[in-house]
This record gives sequence, C-alpha cells and structure tokens, in this order.
Amino acid sequence: MPLLIKRLAVVCCVVSMLINIAYAASQPIEVFSRLPQFYGVALSPDGQRVAMERNSPDEDLAALMTLDIATGKIYYLLNSDNKKVKINWYKWANNEDLLVSARYEMNDAGQKYFSTRLYVMRYDAEGESPKLVIDWRHIQRYQNDRKYVPQFQDNVIDILPDDPEHVLMAIDISQPHEKSVFKVNINNRKVKRLVRGAKRIRDWITDQQGNVRIGIALDYESGEREIYLRNEDGGFEELYSYNVTTDQPVYVAGFGVDPNTLYIKKYLNDYKALYKLDLATRKETLVYADDNYDVDGSLIYSPLTRDAIGIRHAQAPNGRYYWDDRYGPLQRGLDKLFAGKHNVLSAFSENEEIYLLYSSSDTQPGQYYLGNLKDPQISFLFDQYPDINTEQLSAHQLVTFTARDKVEIEGYLTLPKQGEAPYPTVIFPHGGPAGRDRAGFDYWVAYFNSRGYAVFRPNFRGSTGYGFSFGESQMQNWGMAMQDDVVDGTQWMIDQGYTDKSKICIVGASYGGFAALAATVKSPELYQCAVSFAGVSDLDRMVYRQRNFLNAKLVKKQLGEDSDDRERRSPINYVENIKTPILLVHGEEDRTVHVEQSEMMADELDDADKPYKYVELPFGDHYLSIQSNRITLFQEMDDFLNKYLK
Repeated sequence: MPLLIKRLAVVCCVVSMLINIAYAASQPIEVFSRLPQFYGVALSPDGQRVAMERNSPDEDLAALMTLDIATGKIYYLLNSDNKKVKINWYKWANNEDLLVSARYEMNDAGQKYFSTRLYVMRYDAEGESPKLVIDWRHIQRYQNDRKYVPQFQDNVIDILPDDPEHVLMAIDISQPHEKSVFKVNINNRKVKRLVRGAKRIRDWITDQQGNVRIGIALDYESGEREIYLRNEDGGFEELYSYNVTTDQPVYVAGFGVDPNTLYIKKYLNDYKALYKLDLATRKETLVYADDNYDVDGSLIYSPLTRDAIGIRHAQAPNGRYYWDDRYGPLQRGLDKLFAGKHNVLSAFSENEEIYLLYSSSDTQPGQYYLGNLKDPQISFLFDQYPDINTEQLSAHQLVTFTARDKVEIEGYLTLPKQGEAPYPTVIFPHGGPAGRDRAGFDYWVAYFNSRGYAVFRPNFRGSTGYGFSFGESQMQNWGMAMQDDVVDGTQWMIDQGYTDKSKICIVGASYGGFAALAATVKSPELYQCAVSFAGVSDLDRMVYRQRNFLNAKLVKKQLGEDSDDRERRSPINYVENIKTPILLVHGEEDRTVHVEQSEMMADELDDADKPYKYVELPFGDHYLSIQSNRITLFQEMDDFLNKYLK
C-alpha cells in the first residue's frame, strides 16, 4: 500500500510561523548560525509520545518538551539557558517516564571539568521539578570513602524494557574510577548493587536479557585494556587484551538476542570489520567488512525481536547495512517517496508499527516525519533549520588528491551557485583530529556557500574511518604530515582552477583551529586570513592541563612525549613568522580546550604587533551550545571574511 504524506497539525502549528518566511536574495547570518530548531527527537516505546528539545530562535533558551500524538498536547518540561547547566541527553525509561541527564560545569582551583546527574520526569510533568534518580540516603552505604563524590552519575547501561520501574546504572561509588553496577528504582530511588567494581573496569555491557556480561578495563598508566566475560558465578574470563597506544583495538558492539552471540569490531587487515563471536565455542565469524573504509557504526536492533539486524556504516546506502531485511520494503518505499534524500529510520515503537524518519541531504537540513505502518501514512513533524533557503545551497563532491608523499587523501568540495571559478575559498579542516567530514547538510558549509565561497574539507591523516594506519598517523604528528595534507589540499584546489590563490582563508574549530594557526606559521604566504574557534596553540600547555586527569599519559602519547618536540610543533612559538590576519574566538568556559590557548596566542600576537582580533564568548563551551555565542561567532567571521576575501 503506498504511503500517504500528511502534516501532523499540532506540531506544524508550533512551527508554522517559522516555516512561512519570505527569503531575501542574501540570507541573514542568523538563519545559519541559529541552533537547530528541534533536535534529539525520541519516540516512546509504545510510539504514542515524542520527546525533543526546542531552541528558541530569539534568546538563549532551550526547552525539553513532549508531544502526546493522540491528543496533540505539548508539554514543556524543562528550560535551560545552556550556560552553567545543560540538558546533556534524555531517553524514555518506559512509556511515561523520561530519564534526563544534566551536565554541570565545574571549576576546582582553576581546573575546569564537567559533572553529570540523572533525573526522572513524567512526560506530562509540566511545571514540576525533576527528581534525582540517585538518592544518597540509599547509595551511601556502598561508599568506602565518604568524601568521594562520583563525577559522572548518569551512566545508564540498560533501560530494562521488561521492568519499567528499574534501570541498571554503573557508578564508581565503592572505588574511585572503578564502576559498580546498581539496579535503581526510578520511582522510590532505592538501589541494589548487582556487581561490585573490580579489575579497573570502566564500562559494563549487558546482554539482551538484562544480565551484566561484559566488563571493559583500562589501565591509564600503561594503556593496557582488557575485555572480560563475566560468568554466572561472578567470575571473570579475559576475552581480549591490547594496548590502546600501540595495538589494533577490539571493540564490543553488543549482544544478539542469543546470549551466546556477541558482536565485536576488530581489524581485518587494516580496516575495522564486524564479527560475531560465539561465546560457547569462542569461534569468530565475519559479518560485514568494507575493503576501503572502517565499519565503525553501532548495531541496529529490532525492538520487536530484540535481535541485532544491521549496523550503521557511512558508506552503505542511507548509512545502514542490514543482514535482516525486515525494514527493507519500508526503506525502499521511503527512498522512492523522498528521492534524492538520505532517509534514516531513526526509531521504531516496540511493535514496529510506528516509526520516526529523519530525512536530509547536502542541500536539505534535517526534516522529521512520523510514520504509521498499520494505517500507511507519514506525517511531517518539523524542520531543523526552517528558514534556510535551500535553493541557494550546493551539493558536495567527494574528491581525491595526492599528497606530497604520494598518499591519497579524500575530501569534500562544495562550490557556490553564485559567481564563477576561480572562487574565493574557505579551507575548512575538521576538529578531532580523530573525526571525519562526511556528506550531508553542514550549517558552516551552507553559510560559506551562501556568501559565494568555495569550501574544501580535507580528511587529512588522522581522520577516522580510513583504516588503523591512517588514523594512527595523528599520534605525535600534529603540525607535521597532517598539516601538510591540508596545505597540499589547498594547492590542489588552486591547481584544479577552483580557487583564486589571492583569496583563501583557512577556518577551523578545535583541532581545525590548531590547523588554521599552524598554517599561518608554516605557510604564511598561502592564506590571506585564518579563523580559529576554540583552537589549540600550545601543545605543551595542553599536556600540562591534563596532568591531574586520569588520561594524562594517554594525552601525552597522542601529542608527544618530549616537551621540546611539542614546543617545536606549537604555533604560539613562531608568531614572528605570521603574516596572515587572524581571528581568534573562544568560549570562556570551554572544558575541552582551555580558553587560555586563545588568550595566550592573542597576547603573543599583540606583543609582536601582528594583525589579529580576539573575541571571548561569555559562558561559552566547546560546542557553541549558546544561541547568542553562535551568532556572535558567525557575525565576527562574516565581517572578517568580507574584509579579506571579498
């Protein structure tokens, strides 16, 4: 039966004022720099309710809300200004209760970090205060050190779908950084310890029956990681071990409905592949591999059978590979209905009759739909960026260039619809560096294109998804071959005739910000300007900042063991080479890259009388979570690019 498209009136009335917009020829900066209107959409197990966060278009305010599909009633549960306290995540515990994680910004003697707490709310608890899930009156009897308070108290490892009153949580209450597993009643908050922490286990994994089966340990001093199988008698058997700094890793993906079936990801030659491990015989069977890319996504489960039916993989159609084709007819029908879109079945009800669809493309920001298979129809819910004129956006081209040492590097090229080649160009290296650029809508790229700039995003060495050797080449390599890849990609753009060599700006965030700053000292003649948001300027200082954290030695392994070597690769030590005007922007409460990285760089630029501007974002974090900060960044960047590229 063909699918019928209709509009779900109750949600459309919420957004109708925003989607009926007369577009100007040149779109305002705000249409790109606003936070997505709706995100984090979650379907209740029975498919009768939807939870989501909504960002206000006009103020620093995010609201957690629920929609009752049958009645059309919308409930506003929580508000957050995304400053000192942020809604971290939420998920349905059952058909009526939402678990809500809150992230708090902490500052202990100048050391900035996050802590989390878990709350529970009824779907219709409008105006009521959320209730803490962990009650210290019930859990303190498990403490060995009464002064120790766990930093993270939101680690839910199993919702227990057959037990709507309880969840399983992992908390390091008995021994710091060694988690025990507790069964927690979300109504009366009583707790029962099921598994005591042991063997430096940091993560626990349950099977599909809710039994704690796998423990994953990590020694932060040595880098040794062990994956243990927990036996019925509570004993442990080592399944795999490796060193995270030197060896090809093994990852636990999850259990099948058969408690003896464990899915793991390990390397087949140089690329990550999915295997099935029979725990009774210890036999490994290859399930899915890609000859050119890592299979690095998570398992897809059927809520009806509770078995794994596929895996997320960026290179598969719609980013999904299924070995059970139970969703195949629906997927093929949706792909026909929404031709040219990336159509993702993001959630199903327990009976698999109701589903959420997320549809997007390079030129179409995400759109959410609610579908019903029993009465075949699909209802439009809302756009994430409803006021962007998609007619002005361009599709991305996946291209390959050859670096100076003959290594093949992929990247995404996006040419504007206005003007003609050679274009003023933005080179836009991603953050991480253990990240990766992909196809699909990107609000940064959309903004650049709308202003007439060509955009190139190279997946330089150290990017994920291209095999173990390629990814590991980031280790102690910041500013070296990774940086050369970015420069070689820029030269390729010039050689291909896409780029006006007198109008190139390099823009990056986090590691991309480091790459932008490194470009100004290693290639001072190539770029006419550079923008660094939350960028690293001093590798030695990064290592120093991590000295009090558990992963201090692992960070040193990544950035470099030798202090002199880290200094040689830090842009802050070569300010005298800089000829390029620089825009530095940083959030004052950044817990990932400390704001001092930009403050110190600004001081050095000022002392050397170099052209720069420094903008500090009040309450700003590493992710541009605050509406006004995101707009400020884009306004500053727009002025800066206009000055040096137009």
